[in-house]
Amino acid sequence: MTGVALPLGFSLEPLQRSHQRRRFDCGQSEVNDWLHTKALQHQDKRLSATRVLIDQDRAVAGFYTLATGQVDFGDLPSDLARKLPRRALPVAILAWLGVSVTLQGQKLGDLLLAQALRDCYEAGQTFAFVAVILDCVDDRAKAFYHRWDFAQLPGNPYRLFLSAQTLTAMMTSRAR
Repeated sequence: MTGVALPLGFSLEPLQRSHQRRRFDCGQSEVNDWLHTKALQHQDKRLSATRVLIDQDRAVAGFYTLATGQVDFGDLPSDLARKLPRRALPVAILAWLGVSVTLQGQKLGDLLLAQALRDCYEAGQTFAFVAVILDCVDDRAKAFYHRWDFAQLPGNPYRLFLSAQTLTAMMTSRAR
């Protein structure tokens, strides 16, 4: 698996009980609560997978959580839904992403998102999906994802998607 190059002293690991997740603070209580109390439970139940960015002091510097799901055909934009069956369709879900407040502004969020999308792309070689879906916590997050070519799903201003075709184009152009 090809990964994103991380800054010196950082590593990306699957979430484990030994990680100091309760000390993590990204400035968003909902995101913090997920990592502190639910991420490991959901991972143990195989509902999602969380990877944590660990700094040189073994502190959690950031994280992302991926899952699978379905979206109703009618919830997709017409250009994406065209030629797809009229039923619930498989999607990859970027459920959560956060970077410690002490490290924000250093492009770690971009690195985490790039790796999350790489993970989705590689999983998509085995388990097909039509898009990567995510829900934004606020306008700042929405602007961040728009920079990565995520677009708004019709009727829901904070639910964004990246089509599988766009993801493939991103990953194959970066591999060159």
